[in-house]
Amino acid sequence: KYRASGFTLLGVNVDDDPRQAVAAAARLRLKFPVLLDADKAVIKRYDMGSMPATVLIDRDGRVRFLHRGYQAGYEADDENHIRALIREP
Repeated sequence: KYRASGFTLLGVNVDDDPRQAVAAAARLRLKFPVLLDADKAVIKRYDMGSMPATVLIDRDGRVRFLHRGYQAGYEADDENHIRALIREP
C-alpha cells in the first residue's frame, strides 16, 4: 500500500525449521518478503519479548514504534505510525 512512498514491509519468521516457515508463507500467500531467523537474532536485537510483534524503523534505522503481542486495533495504530513516518523528511 505504501511502497510508492518508500515504505518496505518485511516479515520475520522465527521457526526453528525453515521449511515450516516457507510453507506458512506460501499457505498465507504473503506478498512481502519473509526473512528466516531461526537463531532469534531479530527478537534479541529489538527486544521483542513476544510474538507477534511489530517494529517500525525509520529511514535512519532507528526503532520508532514497537508493539509486542497483538490486540485488536493495533492495525489502525500501525497504519497511523506508518503514515507519520512517511511524511517525515
